[in-house]
Amino acid sequence: MKNIVILISGGGSNMAAILRAAEREDWAGGLGVRVAAVLSNRADAGGLAIAQAHGVPTQVLDHKGFGTREAFDAELARRIDAHTPALVVLAGFMRILGADFVQRYAGRLLNIHPSLLPAFPGLHTHERALAAGCRFAGATVHQVTSELDIGPILAQAVVPILPGDTAQALAARVLTQEHLIYPRAVRGFFESATDQTVLTTSA
Repeated sequence: MKNIVILISGGGSNMAAILRAAEREDWAGGLGVRVAAVLSNRADAGGLAIAQAHGVPTQVLDHKGFGTREAFDAELARRIDAHTPALVVLAGFMRILGADFVQRYAGRLLNIHPSLLPAFPGLHTHERALAAGCRFAGATVHQVTSELDIGPILAQAVVPILPGDTAQALAARVLTQEHLIYPRAVRGFFESATDQTVLTTSA
């Protein structure tokens, strides 16, 4: 069985979408893949209860208990490695991970970003897209590298920007698409690990 470990910090809606897809599509039986654990750096992360409801073991590792980023990363990696992961999925994990951590999981560390990368890496993506007068926004699943939001793209969803859109309204529509493409990209990682084809959808 190939194991997935998911990292969260909050409500875990993308994690929940992955768990639902894994159950609905029987990843365990069809692909030999399962979500083995969900880890959070926050004890109050709402996604922990969701994972437990799906029968997935959870752990909390509070980053505030570590004196350095490197110490936290090292303990996080130790806990992840206890599950022998084939893939580590960031699903709203609000911690910057150091270069050594990223290198440890090179090629098997995924993230989702709420823009059509390479446009608008970093924060405040929806506000920046609106300010730039863009006609489209979206979301991108990509492999994580040591440079922020520039790793190989695995999937994208395109969302039109509507007249009078606010950042909040746009974010909500983009999130709906995230819930579709992230499970698809995770499944695709295992179905064809060497396939770099970009999956594109439109809303």
